[in-house]
Amino acid sequence: MNSVQLFDRIREKKSFLCVGLDSDIAKIPTCVREQKDSVFEFNRRIIDATNQYAVAYKPNIAFYESEGARGWEWLESTVRYIKDNYPDIFVIADAKRGDIGNTSRMYAKAFFENLPCDAITVAPYMGQDSVSPFLSYKDKWIVLLALTSNKGADDFQYHNEDGIRLFERVLSVSKKWGDINNMMYVVGATRAEMLREIRRLVPEHFLLVPGIGAQGGSLAEVVKYGMNNKCGLLVNSSRNIIFADDSDKFDLAAKEKAAELQREMGQYLAEKNMV
Repeated sequence: MNSVQLFDRIREKKSFLCVGLDSDIAKIPTCVREQKDSVFEFNRRIIDATNQYAVAYKPNIAFYESEGARGWEWLESTVRYIKDNYPDIFVIADAKRGDIGNTSRMYAKAFFENLPCDAITVAPYMGQDSVSPFLSYKDKWIVLLALTSNKGADDFQYHNEDGIRLFERVLSVSKKWGDINNMMYVVGATRAEMLREIRRLVPEHFLLVPGIGAQGGSLAEVVKYGMNNKCGLLVNSSRNIIFADDSDKFDLAAKEKAAELQREMGQYLAEKNMV
């Protein structure tokens, strides 16, 4: 899937919603927790309930790896379920990998060959040789960490040397490694005003924006500062959707939350004459 096709999906669904599958086994409802494939069953019901509103899903790999072999089975079942039943939906492995060439090649094989993911989040701080193995795969994407919204981001990302902040250097250097069809950037929603600075450096790239909902980010501000003329946004919501309810009707509650965000997103797209 290239950027044009991704934008087509956004226009078709009037949505740029990415649903984060941060499926913590300790938080999933008791009605599914005791089943053999509990996390997969939880994910399946969330996906079936929200797919008409979402253009992407983003399983957070830590919640699967932490459960050992069964967690990886749940992850694989989840990704394959999406691709078998909703093949036009973009799947991002939120793995935040970042290591030297040989190791990166193995990570790329894991998520692009053994799993049919469309994209993977990658940390850029070991340089181009840690990123290029992912870019060698045709029709696959990397989602590079650019400017995160956690408190610790201040430790390094805003470091200013010779008038250039570190996140700005990451953007200006890394955009030469790929293009708008295989590279997007992570920018946290809780510092949405920084999207204006991001857009100055990467005006055409897609941005993956986590942090709305439970983390307090504003969708209106993300749109104000980050939307371009091809939308250019995938806005992620995780806990606010998947843990909206802990009863046996958790999937219906997730559907309502996803529909609510989709309606708001549709209004913003209409205002920009994109739908």
